[in-house]
Amino acid sequence: MSWFALLDCGAREPWVREDVEDVLAKRPKACVPRGSVVLETRLSPDARPQTLISYRRDTRATASFSLMSTPHGSLVLVIAHGDTVVHEVMERGREARTDTLQVTISWDVASGVGRLVVARPETEHVLIRNFAMPHPPLLSDLVALSRPQGLTEVDPDVIFVALSSDIEPVGPMPTLAPSVPLQTAQGPKLAMSLKPGDVVRAADGKLVPVLHTVRRAVPSLGSFRPVRLRAPYFGLTQDVVVSRHQRLLVSGPEVEYLFGREQVLIPASALVNGYAGHFEPAPRFVTYHQILLPHHDTVQTPDAALESLYIGRMRRDKAQLNASVLSDVSRSLLPEHHRAGYQVLRAFEAISLAEARAA
Repeated sequence: MSWFALLDCGAREPWVREDVEDVLAKRPKACVPRGSVVLETRLSPDARPQTLISYRRDTRATASFSLMSTPHGSLVLVIAHGDTVVHEVMERGREARTDTLQVTISWDVASGVGRLVVARPETEHVLIRNFAMPHPPLLSDLVALSRPQGLTEVDPDVIFVALSSDIEPVGPMPTLAPSVPLQTAQGPKLAMSLKPGDVVRAADGKLVPVLHTVRRAVPSLGSFRPVRLRAPYFGLTQDVVVSRHQRLLVSGPEVEYLFGREQVLIPASALVNGYAGHFEPAPRFVTYHQILLPHHDTVQTPDAALESLYIGRMRRDKAQLNASVLSDVSRSLLPEHHRAGYQVLRAFEAISLAEARAA
């Protein structure tokens, strides 16, 4: 079933899959033995405590769910089912107080295990904590989390809440729309058609083998919101659609003049300025693809270069690997990546560069 409910806190009405509504009508006590709640939020810049989301049902079998953020840099998760209470506290660090955070709560009652993950979408920063999860939540209770009325309250800083019947992966994410063309030894191929063993052309012109490919369907909101990078800016000969955290490698005399570097990286979100890029209208969910290379590298599209999947030393962290989109790949088959050392431009720097090139 995968994604079955979604709350866009910015605009759209809460969405619940029709088949889920049918299940609720026929089986009001249906459970979800395996699933995830994914919440993305901005944290309060004035250090106030936040109850990001809370739900409570008072019947013969009381149930409640709450996720709180404290001024001291902690996230507090409380899940109650009758007399059983899960209470987990995760220190996220005060230095991240004004960041956007993505929180994923997953569970698999067959194994009795739950997982709390806190990630900063713009970095590789991921914190993982496992806990005991003896009881499956009711489907009706989960759906109520996506409907901020009555029994459910959602903080105004929350960006979206999404519910899935899968254990959703965390960590490095794919960032290319299916139709992004990447240069290979046989010419351009769409990102969705690449497979392990194919050979792509890196930014320096060398041919590099594809070790693995990954794909994931996600809500088209928050850090997953798609961006259209427009030609002819930054060397593009055609528009490409990517996730907002996909980065573009840029070079040229304007780069050397403004930043004293031969090449710089620009996040797609920094180019949303009205002409070089804009947020792409999208359905509720989008599917992204990405390729894993032996070394962290950029791959040529026609006349431009996009960063490939970066996994750092994830192969050394069993918990993070098992929670990632590469969980089905043996650690012995994964590379270790080192950053190339490119400067990553901030939004105002990217806009200055775009204006200089347009002049």
